[in-house]
Amino acid sequence: MGLELYLDLLSQPCRSIYIFARSNNIPFEFKHVELFKGPSNSEGAGKVSLLKKVPALKDGDFTLAECTAILLYLSRKYNTPDHWYPSDIQKRAQVDEYLSWHHANIRANAPKTMWIKVLIPLFTGQPLPSEKLQEVMEGLSTSLKQFEERFLQDKAFIIGSEISLADLVAIVELMQPVGVGCDIFEDRPRLREWRRRVEDAVGKELFFQAHEMILNIKELSNIQIDPQLKEQLAPVLMKMLK
Repeated sequence: MGLELYLDLLSQPCRSIYIFARSNNIPFEFKHVELFKGPSNSEGAGKVSLLKKVPALKDGDFTLAECTAILLYLSRKYNTPDHWYPSDIQKRAQVDEYLSWHHANIRANAPKTMWIKVLIPLFTGQPLPSEKLQEVMEGLSTSLKQFEERFLQDKAFIIGSEISLADLVAIVELMQPVGVGCDIFEDRPRLREWRRRVEDAVGKELFFQAHEMILNIKELSNIQIDPQLKEQLAPVLMKMLK
């Protein structure tokens, strides 16, 4: 039994795992999960992950959930190049530092742009709350300023001259706003050049293949969303409108 990865590429953590595995030539079976089409489409992932969500990994009888845990497992099992998660204790600590900071900052703000501009209208039928988008963009701008000044500084990548897991986790998150028309890179040359270097490091073809769905996110309005899922999520999303 080989390695199986349960992924929905609309999800930024799933994209980081997909890019990491492909760029390191890790052999795996891609189990495509379409979360917005309802429980039946995520049934396989539910059997693998007790958390019933993606990403999920199955390696023989071993199963694993959570993006960071999966990335670290793959890097160790397949002995990927050291720059991804350095053996140097201080460089490794810098990767850990960013991954810890990421969740309460970049990840807490960037995905909300997609929810407000695309998913809330799709699930609730309510118009775009422009004041909410402005609020989210202000929070994201603060996080991006911290990202540039604290982590990126004048370096090519977050921990120096080579790409690491920190860069990969960061870039997939920052592509969410881009997908819904909020180009956060346009007026930030340092951030824009970092993005270019990350694309080059993993390969532009792979990068844009992984992001094809998010860069065409408006097509999501044409899919048939599972009625049960819509009923469950609509009240939650309506709270975001208040």
